[in-house]
Amino acid sequence: MKNLKALALIVFALLVGLAAAAYATGWVSRQAGLASNKVVAAAVDIELGSKITPQVLTTVDWPSGSVPPGAFTDVKALQDRVVKMSVLRGEPLTEGKLAPAGSQGGLSAVIAEGKRAMTVRVNDVVGVAGFALPGNYVDVMVNAQQEKDRSRNEEGRQISKTVLEHVLVLAVAQEAGRDDTKPKVVSAVTLELSPADSEKLDLARSVGTLSLVLRNQVDQQKVATAGVTKSELFGEAAPVAVKPAAPRPRVVAAPAPKLAQAAAPSCVEVVQNGVRALNCF
Repeated sequence: MKNLKALALIVFALLVGLAAAAYATGWVSRQAGLASNKVVAAAVDIELGSKITPQVLTTVDWPSGSVPPGAFTDVKALQDRVVKMSVLRGEPLTEGKLAPAGSQGGLSAVIAEGKRAMTVRVNDVVGVAGFALPGNYVDVMVNAQQEKDRSRNEEGRQISKTVLEHVLVLAVAQEAGRDDTKPKVVSAVTLELSPADSEKLDLARSVGTLSLVLRNQVDQQKVATAGVTKSELFGEAAPVAVKPAAPRPRVVAAPAPKLAQAAAPSCVEVVQNGVRALNCF
């Protein structure tokens, strides 16, 4: 009885194995029959801003129905083109990943149209402890002294305010690679700005101290803030101007009338019976 059960299990396992083998053979045959095209892909990792040479390219088979838009089939068509983003090994090269034809290599090839690159000096604190890496987005904050308010005759207050938001970090020091996630403490950070924002940043770094504020990659919301002053930071009430009280009118007392002086009494000395007497009236 036990032998019959064992034999039945062996036969069942053989049937399952044969079915799986037949299915796999059919799947491989169907895949082999799919049409494929040759597309140009990266043979090695290519850093953004790098100029393409035939040594860093290869051709791979790609299913015809899923060829990426803008893909190349000829290696010669990519000669001396510049990539504007990092390309990983085995990744197809497309027109969207390349700078316009004729662009020279370097950081200038990755600056978006209508934008400018501007470098600011930073330290380990201003540079967010080295976590502001190429490809990240930051806000720029300035701490400065406001100008004196002549209309109110008030001295300028110390203020900290966010002047730029969602600014792309193009490079740190002389490195523009975006694949490294390890913090790098550097002395300079290059930012991608519009011409108007470039002017703001140039003024901000000349009037105060700059700080970079790292933000989430997908957070594009901009929040307008009024900044914070020292009195607001410590919860001090703003000084209230006190209007001086109007002077009280002076009351001058009239001089008291002078009393008429009493007339001096008239006295007469009277001698009677040898006795002197003084009578005044």
